[in-house]
Amino acid sequence: MSEYVLKTNARIEEIGAAAWDALAGADNPFTSFAFLSALEDSGCVAAHTGWQPQHLSLESPDGGILGVVPAYLKGHSQGEYVFDHAWADAFQRAGGQYYPKLQISIPFTPATAPKLLTRSDAPDQAKALLIDGLERACQQLNLSSAHATFLNDDEMALFVENQWLERHDRQYHWFNKDYQDFDHFLAQLASRKRKAIRKERRTVAEHGLKIEWLSGNDIQEHHWDSFFAFYMDTGSRKWGRPYLNRNFFSLIGDSMGDRIVLMLAHDGTEYVAGTLNLVGKDTLFGRYWGCNQHIPNLHFELCYYQAIDYAIAHNLHKVEAGAQGEHKIARGYEPVTTRSAHFIPQPNFRDAVSDYLEEERRHVALDQKLLQGFTPFKKE
Repeated sequence: MSEYVLKTNARIEEIGAAAWDALAGADNPFTSFAFLSALEDSGCVAAHTGWQPQHLSLESPDGGILGVVPAYLKGHSQGEYVFDHAWADAFQRAGGQYYPKLQISIPFTPATAPKLLTRSDAPDQAKALLIDGLERACQQLNLSSAHATFLNDDEMALFVENQWLERHDRQYHWFNKDYQDFDHFLAQLASRKRKAIRKERRTVAEHGLKIEWLSGNDIQEHHWDSFFAFYMDTGSRKWGRPYLNRNFFSLIGDSMGDRIVLMLAHDGTEYVAGTLNLVGKDTLFGRYWGCNQHIPNLHFELCYYQAIDYAIAHNLHKVEAGAQGEHKIARGYEPVTTRSAHFIPQPNFRDAVSDYLEEERRHVALDQKLLQGFTPFKKE
């Protein structure tokens, strides 16, 4: 351990774009320097919003960066999509101080992404050292806990090996099974489900909307203006205070526009709805949606069916359509388990949370099995 140096960084800029992206790679847009720095540069992620950057870096004896972890000191539990409000309440009623806590995540993003970002030539123990560094930071700062959310299976196994508690939840993803087009996908569904989807799409088509897929330089500021109005309307109705500001969208448009797919519906006079997607190596990530007028089934069309069309056309393996939503099952999206890991130094609190999570995992597994029976695909 003495050969390596662990540091916390108050801004991602302290690590730098070249060093960060050399570790993050290009597979997932949310771990890119462009996305994470836009959150900081726009002021969406900062101490005053309750998301204080505390990125961990691991340096070799020669000063080279071997690994990083996107991490934040959190003053609340908003914008995480893995809910621990009951834990905070119990801890504080027992006389403890739950906040700030250490959050290892992509802010405001319920999408699976790597968190232990290391060089391909890093020593075998590099990821274990990063986990150890997170624990040390938690203890040295006298924090109640640390939480790593939306982990892939490999990283989940590493955290569990280090005695972090495992938590399960559920999302709904669409999988591309070598479909040639949307009709080929529909052909795999039971007749009643197939007819229902065709009816929903026909309802939208009858309104004569033109749906545009915009990426890269095709996305202009007036497109962002329209989309931001949609985003603000949806955000205000769903959770009271939207997390992102207008500047954030301009920043990602400039720095990573080729990894963005902005889908906008135009009625011949103005844009009436839109959804924002980001593209990974083999996945389309659906993130935000909004509209300025009610058109039946337009939400399903833009968020789910257009995403399927895009994934098939671009040979992507999967569509992740964000958090929650059992209604996605009828539209071909399948239930999948999501995973998070939790470090709780206080023994009694850890034991109580561990017992709760054991029971919760059983319920998630039972629900998962039950929901699989409701997928719209033909039964063999």
